[in-house]
Amino acid sequence: MNGSGAKAGVGHRGRWTASLAVGLAVSLLAAACGGGGDESGTTTTGADGGEIITGGQITYALEAESSGGYCFPDAQLAASGMIVTRALYDFLIVPSSGEPGYAPYLLESLERNDDATEWTLKLRDGIQFHDETALDSTVLKNNIDAWLGRYPNRVSLFMPFVLDNIDTVEIADELTVVITTEVPWTQFAPFLYGGGRLGIMAQAQLDDPDNCDKDLIGTGPFMLEEWIVNDRLSAVRNPDYWATDSEGNQLPYLDRITFRPVPDGQTRVNGLLSGEYDVIMTSGAEATEQLNAEEGSGNVSLFQTLVNAEVGSLMFNEGRPPFSDEGARRALAVALDRELYSEVVNFGLFETASGPFAPGAPGYLEDAGFPEHDPEEARRLVADYEERTGEPFEFTYIHANDASSVRAAQFIAEYFEDAGMSVALQTREQATLIAEALGTEWDLIAFRNFPGGAPDGNYPWWYSTSPVNFPKMDDPVIDQLMDEGRSELDLEKAESIYQDVSRELNARVHYIWLDWTQWTLASTPDVSGLLGPTLPNGSEPSEGISTGHATVGFHYTQ
Repeated sequence: MNGSGAKAGVGHRGRWTASLAVGLAVSLLAAACGGGGDESGTTTTGADGGEIITGGQITYALEAESSGGYCFPDAQLAASGMIVTRALYDFLIVPSSGEPGYAPYLLESLERNDDATEWTLKLRDGIQFHDETALDSTVLKNNIDAWLGRYPNRVSLFMPFVLDNIDTVEIADELTVVITTEVPWTQFAPFLYGGGRLGIMAQAQLDDPDNCDKDLIGTGPFMLEEWIVNDRLSAVRNPDYWATDSEGNQLPYLDRITFRPVPDGQTRVNGLLSGEYDVIMTSGAEATEQLNAEEGSGNVSLFQTLVNAEVGSLMFNEGRPPFSDEGARRALAVALDRELYSEVVNFGLFETASGPFAPGAPGYLEDAGFPEHDPEEARRLVADYEERTGEPFEFTYIHANDASSVRAAQFIAEYFEDAGMSVALQTREQATLIAEALGTEWDLIAFRNFPGGAPDGNYPWWYSTSPVNFPKMDDPVIDQLMDEGRSELDLEKAESIYQDVSRELNARVHYIWLDWTQWTLASTPDVSGLLGPTLPNGSEPSEGISTGHATVGFHYTQ
């Protein structure tokens, strides 16, 4: 057991155990237009003394459908899917604003020993799944074993590598599980949130051989009502939800929430303004600019955040030519004017990224050594590549099919073509990009990843033997640094290690960094939610939303 008695929500060094993919909405809101605020709602007093209307429903327009469903061991979830999981499922821990960056949720406590090789997880008592079965240590162990690929008849896509450092998972009593790790794992706790990918499933869903991905049974504030893929997922209020707000009001406040995948950002904005949707999400520059103007006119309410921001990038497939060649990667890096991209494509709204770690995150460097824009050097590198290999410098560039992504790709491709490269642009639905990146038949993909928090959360994305090392990087320096960072107990040394990770990624040009993602959540003005309810341990939810956020606190106001 932990010799110091430290628990989640107490001391173990704030930002270093911060969530690897911190999410949770701040100021999220729900409006009457999507079918919501009817006269039958009741009014209660919220924690801030204001009036909360309970009941009603909202429609939330997300940026994409989730490919592969919601069976957590093999789910392929981006930000939209993580929002849905927070509605239907609860997590052992959730991201929080205070130290240590997460708070126990389904867990009553989380303790570790001094060298971070043993973690004790104690569940809250009396929590039930939507099918009225109990959450206990047996179900918890079975979920963890499924993540690890150690549970009968349940295949785990990539979590066995993500959690490979776990040695044993043992039941201590009816509500307690003890996990031991093979080496010290100082940032293990955020992995229990898994970036919104590790909600706790009921035993019936876990054991379902055919429909684990779509017959969804969690302990969350809402229960699945209907899911029509690429159209809508509707969920109704869980009448037996275990959590209350700080005033003792039963959660959730709403009767129903409906999620609609709407890939085009402008369509989401239009739907919000017309009343078709009550809440929308966006990270696109055009939509953000328009919403800023609408907020100024009083037509919408906005929450915008860069907390634990993801980074937008161009990701190479280093497993095949041309980008198995470092010189070829460098040619693209120096060809693109990233500052002008920010001004023209993003209207100057978003900051050009210097590396994978956003400002405020461990490992961030204002200047991590990314190559400077140099069109003459780009042309020289293109000619050098063609001379050395005897092959033309040509590749495909895959990007999402919404209008904003198409415009960005066209802008970028012009720079590459001016340097003498041949670029074939290809579009994909955003929901398919993860599956595409898992494959091998691609060259360059516009991608968004690496939300802030614990830098160790990027271990599976960059380690050479990982099945989700999308760029197929084989960099021994990165492998060594990530191993060292995982087990380093000294915070100053760990900070230095992750700064070296940023430098190495740039020195070898493993990515082209574009900008840190600013998320905007917009709603009609008569809805609110702020940070959502205070968390059970008294801390406030995180302001980061890169890995989903809670919808449990959405409510109408007078």
